[in-house]
Amino acid sequence: MAPRGILRGVHVRALTMTHTDRRHFLKQGLLGTASVAAGTIGTTARSYAQVRGANDRINMAVIGIRNQGTVHLENLCRLKDSHNVQIRTVCDTDERLFAKGVALVEQKTGTKPATEWDLHRVLEDKSIDAVSIVVPNHWHALAAVLACQAGKHVYVEKPASYNIWEGRRMIEAARKYGRHMQVGLNNRSSVNVREAIAFMHGGGIGPLFMARSLCFKARDSYGMSSDSEPPATFHYDRWLGPAPWRPYNEKRGHYNWHWYWDTGNGDTGNTGPHQLDIARWGLAKNEHPVSVYSAGGLYGFRQDDGAPTPAKHVYGDVDTFGHDKTSQETPNTQTATYTYADGTLLEMETRGRYTNNEGSQGQEVGNLFFGTEGWLEISGDTWKAFRRREREPFAGSKGGDREGNHWANFIEGLRADKDDAFHADIHEGHMSTSLCHLANISYRVGRSLKFTGQTERFVDAPDADALLIRTYRKPYVVPETV
Repeated sequence: MAPRGILRGVHVRALTMTHTDRRHFLKQGLLGTASVAAGTIGTTARSYAQVRGANDRINMAVIGIRNQGTVHLENLCRLKDSHNVQIRTVCDTDERLFAKGVALVEQKTGTKPATEWDLHRVLEDKSIDAVSIVVPNHWHALAAVLACQAGKHVYVEKPASYNIWEGRRMIEAARKYGRHMQVGLNNRSSVNVREAIAFMHGGGIGPLFMARSLCFKARDSYGMSSDSEPPATFHYDRWLGPAPWRPYNEKRGHYNWHWYWDTGNGDTGNTGPHQLDIARWGLAKNEHPVSVYSAGGLYGFRQDDGAPTPAKHVYGDVDTFGHDKTSQETPNTQTATYTYADGTLLEMETRGRYTNNEGSQGQEVGNLFFGTEGWLEISGDTWKAFRRREREPFAGSKGGDREGNHWANFIEGLRADKDDAFHADIHEGHMSTSLCHLANISYRVGRSLKFTGQTERFVDAPDADALLIRTYRKPYVVPETV
């Protein structure tokens, strides 16, 4: 028998129509208050502060509250007064995380949220308008599709999907059910990054012919462990979800799931989505590349079973162990080259061991753009542009706090009720996330591939096409028709 809540697909779909009135209210009710006060919808914190109340409040649930989930809780709590947001529920398959999550929300907002390990029960709650999905990659699509079917708007972490086929289903679900879906590509809301992109699109360094994305993070081994029983408070079957069944192993669980193909997409699909999104955005490519080639491997770790070294440091609450043997599957060193139909190049480089950096001041994570009249670098929330062979920048970012707020943009987009109000709508998220998947597929089949963007399939490469989708473990199936 399936665990509680699994076989609720039909019931969840039935909830869809019950939320249309709520959506209409969010749109029309706020038009009558915020627009009168500010002359527009949701443009200032002051206007939001004037539309408080139980009826116009946007109630949210955060699904996945560890690490990045805590970041979501923090940022959404900050919007309580300015944007009239309330976190009603925190949800996670690991009940050990509830106390910390509840305490954070209660301390920041004065309101104690409910707790739930079963996301289906969250989606059944008619009082919740939107969900923030911060679960492992292999759950992104199914959770987002179910949320749309239940009438919820969605903020989903990067990468948007676990594979390319899923990304297309997510777009279809959002459009079919009239829901808004934002992807956690936070740079899209950075004031400085947006200015850098506008500068390039305005011809600031001439026509662009190449972009280069950097992900230089020297990660230690996460070590080895034997299979074991999951903690009693951890709903492991639900956490595993669409992935094939396998015994519980702590080295494949919290955070470490990134480094195994069943659940994650490696660093190219972890940090990579942010940088590849900026690169594609800067190049103004609203299309898929026509070819991709990626190569790499797992380097720098011992292959013997010697005694583990003491933990060097903790990353994401997970111990790391220098050069120790590891069961990691994804590469820690990977390069990818994409070519677009007009010949424009996009490069991505992941270096997971010790390395020099690039750029004018040594970037570890960021982007470089090359035009006919110069080059430009984006590092975090700052940018500099260099003219031809000159060593000093002739343009760049301004000082001060200009990071922007991607969560605020999500709430503002909901109130505006327009897909183009979102800085990272699911379509943009899918296009950028697909770059990560294309690189990983080329790496896994071991050769260069040609890709047809219109059909989102490879040319004469059935082995590569097989990696565009996965075999889902029933009943955790992303439906072909959403």
